[in-house]
Amino acid sequence: MRLSFLLLLSGVFVCVLFPLTICEEQQIPKDNLLVLTVATKETDGFRRFLRSAKHFNYTVKVLGRGQKWKGGDYMTAPGGGQKVRLLKTALEEMKKQDKIILFIESYDVVFASGPKELLKKFQQTRHKVVFSSESLIWPDRHLEDKHPHVREGNRFLGSGGFIGYLPNIKEMVADWTGKDNDSDQLFFTKIYIDPVKRKSINITLDSKCRMFQNLHGALDEVVLKFEDRRVRARNLLYDTLPVIIHGNGPTKLQINYLGNYIPNTWTFENGCTVCHEDLRPLKALKESEYPLVVIGIFIQQPTPFVAVFFERLLKLQYPKNRLKLLIFNQEVHHERHVSSFLRDHGNLYQGVKFIGPEEGMDGPASRNLAFDMCRKDKDCEYFFSIDIEVVLKEENTLKILIEQNLPIVAPMITRVGRLWSNFWGALSADGYYARSEDYVDIVQGRRVGVWNIPYVSSVYLVKGSLLRSELTESKLFNSHILDPDMAYCHNIRNKGIFMYVNNMHTFGRILSTENYQTVHLHNDLWQIFENPVDWQERYIHENYTYIMKDKLIETPCPDVYWFPIFSDVACDHIVEEMENFGDWSGGRNTDPRIQGGYENVPTVDIHMNQINFEKNWHKFLLEYIAPITEKMYPGYYTKCDTPLNFVVRYKPDEQPLLVPHHDASTFTINIALNSKGIDYQGGGCKFLRYDCSINAPRKGWALMHPGRLTHYHEGLPTTAGVRYIAVSFVDP
Repeated sequence: MRLSFLLLLSGVFVCVLFPLTICEEQQIPKDNLLVLTVATKETDGFRRFLRSAKHFNYTVKVLGRGQKWKGGDYMTAPGGGQKVRLLKTALEEMKKQDKIILFIESYDVVFASGPKELLKKFQQTRHKVVFSSESLIWPDRHLEDKHPHVREGNRFLGSGGFIGYLPNIKEMVADWTGKDNDSDQLFFTKIYIDPVKRKSINITLDSKCRMFQNLHGALDEVVLKFEDRRVRARNLLYDTLPVIIHGNGPTKLQINYLGNYIPNTWTFENGCTVCHEDLRPLKALKESEYPLVVIGIFIQQPTPFVAVFFERLLKLQYPKNRLKLLIFNQEVHHERHVSSFLRDHGNLYQGVKFIGPEEGMDGPASRNLAFDMCRKDKDCEYFFSIDIEVVLKEENTLKILIEQNLPIVAPMITRVGRLWSNFWGALSADGYYARSEDYVDIVQGRRVGVWNIPYVSSVYLVKGSLLRSELTESKLFNSHILDPDMAYCHNIRNKGIFMYVNNMHTFGRILSTENYQTVHLHNDLWQIFENPVDWQERYIHENYTYIMKDKLIETPCPDVYWFPIFSDVACDHIVEEMENFGDWSGGRNTDPRIQGGYENVPTVDIHMNQINFEKNWHKFLLEYIAPITEKMYPGYYTKCDTPLNFVVRYKPDEQPLLVPHHDASTFTINIALNSKGIDYQGGGCKFLRYDCSINAPRKGWALMHPGRLTHYHEGLPTTAGVRYIAVSFVDP
């Protein structure tokens, strides 16, 4: 008995002697902790707070739910007294003396660790009430000298978070008689700077941010710490790991950034842990049950590949009778593309509204009108905004975004070969683009998930219910100083609505509209430099990439190689472009277009440089012909020097054939631009030395053969119709 008493006494002695070492049996039970917060409405930030609390099994009681907020806008001016009133009322009903109350904000707070760590750190302070701390004083700077000095750490009180025993907190708020829009910060500050009250209630500050991290004034001090499947915020200045992170004041974007990771929202080991929560599955629905979506399509500048955009729109995997279209076109140049689409496919959709350039409507007005179209349509569940320069490759994009069940969500798209995307990871002090620490990793796919971001443009999905509740203003896109997208995102952020970008799929890309000219018939042909991927998809034969792997190169005659190179669209556009230009040569020997002015074997043709296509054609030869040349003629490397690139026209009543000749080239490329049996009869090419003819050239296929010495050849007679070929004399 005596031995047991001595052991117990020694244990108590150790705990008293080393107060930072709290004995397990003396720790405050987790069940004693109750989290109180005020939330008069459920915001995205509030839902994030609850999710983090649930992750660590905190018990949370929400005060003021459904009530009208009367506490003022204490983001910019003192306020928040309503919170103190609600807290005081809630505490009056509580009787348990050992209850620990954690009173914190919720709209801009996340938990980074659990109750056990929080209670342990609270107990180690040896005080009854502990407030969060700040390095900046607010709202009354004149009270600075009255704050107690601290040996190390923040000196000023932050009212956004405090923890303490129930009786002490009751005593602290007992004298509150203020108005709902009075300052809670000032109320608690005056208690803290009063030496008598501070001692009576036993208040201290968490000066080194062991429990509470207020971000205002401390952004440079806080970094993410990734460790063993966990993510924490680390205070570099004090080398502490705060339990609660608060984006107080003007640091909402920073708490949103940290909330992408904390608590364990995204880790290197597990990736995104919440991306598949709270989804809205569509798979089990009948087509008639799919949500109605209004799609707003915006054409505000000359843009390449508009016809392709509408082709992709048709391929979107979503019931078309559950889609309504609003097409806003500000460019006369694109009227034919829109008209063609609506004429051929407009009746597939539940409804179509078209606003053309003659309406004189500007960008902000058109986007406001589009939102209003969904807002006023009680059946509109989503509005999908997409700019014409967006290349949407993922056909299930709309389904994926709807299933994400978020207020505003965008598919991440990027510009080929650049870090440019349709979202910003951060904002500068003046509200413009800034690069977040994770931006490059997100854009390049090293971090995959759904990310809370401050700015999105070009393509995004908005819930219709949001437009009818939080976003009822008719001019969300208007601003005297900001462009429409920035104005829209600014308004969204100010309402505390979260915007997200999803990079879990390869959704597509965005076109470059720089240097896009509209002086030609088919202007997209000139996009091989600005938009090379889209140019290839549009104009290079679909089997070109399989040429080497699947051995698609044929050898119809000795050292003559035959392979697919152009799509049908490319062939048609080149022919139509030449006919639109119309200045065909007369097929005479005298030709001022070439050096020396004399052509031994003349053809009826148009040179590429006559339509300003020479550089583009040379790029085409380098990218798509040179690799095959080097494969088929080992040891020969070409720079594709081509003084002569031209399109030849053969007609029975004009020039039906070409007499036997050698070409002035090391090798020649001859591409068939239309189809035998459909567009013309006869034609072909015969290599006389080998008595070998190619009588049925395939549209879009190229013949490649040596030009000099060995491959003496002739153009066989075209007997009906019109035959077109594109020819290059390479390396003369």
